[in-house]
Amino acid sequence: MRQYVGLLALMLGTIGGWGGVRPALAQPPRQFLTVDELSGVTPNSWARQALQSLQTRYGCLKGYPEGNFLGNQALTRYEFAAGLEACLAKITNLARSGQVRPADLGTLQRLQQQFAAELAKLDKRITPLETHLHTLDAQQFNPLTKLSGEVIFEVEDAPGTQNALVAQNRVRLDLQTSFTGHDLLHTRIGAGNSPSLALNGGVPTAVGNLALQTGYTGESASIDWLAYYFPAGKHIQFYVAALSGTSPDYLPTTANSALDQGDGGTGSLTLFGAHNAIYNIGGGTGAGFNWQVNSRVQLGAGYLAGPTSASDPTPGNGLFNGDCTALGQLTLTPTPALTVALTYANGYDSPGTPIFNYAFSALGGPAPVSGVEGTSFANFPGGLTRSINTNSYGISLSYQVNPKLMISAWGDYTQAQIQAPGTPDGEVWNYALALASPDLFKKGNLGGLIIGADPYLGNPQQVGYGGVGRAVPLHVEVFYRYQVNDFFAVTPGIIYLDNPNQQPGTSNTILVLRNTFEF
Repeated sequence: MRQYVGLLALMLGTIGGWGGVRPALAQPPRQFLTVDELSGVTPNSWARQALQSLQTRYGCLKGYPEGNFLGNQALTRYEFAAGLEACLAKITNLARSGQVRPADLGTLQRLQQQFAAELAKLDKRITPLETHLHTLDAQQFNPLTKLSGEVIFEVEDAPGTQNALVAQNRVRLDLQTSFTGHDLLHTRIGAGNSPSLALNGGVPTAVGNLALQTGYTGESASIDWLAYYFPAGKHIQFYVAALSGTSPDYLPTTANSALDQGDGGTGSLTLFGAHNAIYNIGGGTGAGFNWQVNSRVQLGAGYLAGPTSASDPTPGNGLFNGDCTALGQLTLTPTPALTVALTYANGYDSPGTPIFNYAFSALGGPAPVSGVEGTSFANFPGGLTRSINTNSYGISLSYQVNPKLMISAWGDYTQAQIQAPGTPDGEVWNYALALASPDLFKKGNLGGLIIGADPYLGNPQQVGYGGVGRAVPLHVEVFYRYQVNDFFAVTPGIIYLDNPNQQPGTSNTILVLRNTFEF
């Protein structure tokens, strides 16, 4: 076998550190290494002279990745045949210009005869693979665009209320286009039928709203999110939203990363359980950025105009004269396990627009009467006929105890300046503690527990709601996501709500079975 060591080295150089057919095809080209750079070839090695001679004559020695030759590693006959095939092609090209010695050509011819059967079998394996690759290339959706989708089928019941058992659904198709390889354009189409449940005797409230209950009714399909991400250097990413932009799109929410999938179908059951409610204030059309100052500090800011106002050219609307929210955030990571975010938001909401609207009204028609989360009094501290200026202050943190346990907590205080002479400011609060256990009982599964208070008005009587109690709307949510396979997950869960619309002595329980398909 020593007589073939030079040819083996040539083949290893040709296939660049390969241990099988498929990895070889996937390996990027590497720079040639000299024999002295190969850690597996010692100065007194019996193979050194052959390897050095081969490199000098043909310039094709490369070795394995990371500069290893691995001269004692065994090869299967198929591996040897694959390398021989590549070697023959290279030597043939060199022979045409008279750069190959006759002795080497004779050795190659003998090897070709000896391994003729293996070379024939290898050709039969590679030819269908090449045909398959050509077919995939010809039939790909688009060289610049990737299509992903999510389908949620959810069954819900609220025993003891006027709600009947319902089956709701939502479908989203997201076209993700990259023009440079570093940017990303999202064009998402959504459709479904998932109106909110009527709790607390039918009083409009967004407490207990499920994540998929964000404006999809009537099964009509439309573009529900249009946004573009692009970098500026290595550490700054910009975000531009033409439709349904929200603050979590470009800012780290510093909540539990396993729970926070926004209004997607794989995280918490409710939008309240995903992250701090401060991120759900406002939304629509605008821009933002996030700057990674260093490994421990991030700065982010953005401005989003209300979706209805942004497209309305009449006085009192437009990008800067109507509903809007400006938000800034400092994110600190003092240790790899601990992350803290300090967030400030300033907003304006015209009469009839809920504070916690999450760009809700972008999905067709006027804004909902109760927002996406929180009591009706928290969303409309001044009623439906008064505009509101808000200053919100939030803090969020998460701590990774170990790979299977993450703890997060957050709180937000919103000062609601009611535009009515002599009316004091509304005081809106929300807070929560959340636990998540990834890979619980099985890899890919997730267990979650969220306990807290949905956004509520802390001084209802002072701002004119004389008959409203001050009971805190307690929210307890527990769920378990079972990942059936890479594409399908089943999530049963229970949500318990106490005083859901700040009325003492009332409570509701929501039973949920969520089925999520992703592709």
